Amino acid sequence: MIGMVESERHIGDKTTVEKRYYISSMANDARMFGKAVRSHWGIEDELHWVLDVTFREDDSRIHKGNSAANMAVIRQMALSLLKREKTAKISMNIKKKRCGWDDS
Repeated sequence: MIGMVESERHIGDKTTVEKRYYISSMANDARMFGKAVRSHWGIEDELHWVLDVTFREDDSRIHKGNSAANMAVIRQMALSLLKREKTAKISMNIKKKRCGWDDS
């Protein structure tokens, strides 16, 4: 199937409209398609937000060669390890700092 999502965003008195197109092997079912698109973007937004807040990924000035892609993999691995650490209920930033302070 081919699907299209039209998003409308209002900021103050300005309105923007964006269309996104998808190709999928799922059945031609609008409800299932909408649920899949929302689910995908929910996961994407959550991961991006955590990487940006915890590792300031959007502020990175690493761009030469494959270094940006390599650092993205390292950040995602570090985030995965931080999420698995359950000894204390603290923020990701504090977990990251504690790891940096721990010589072992």
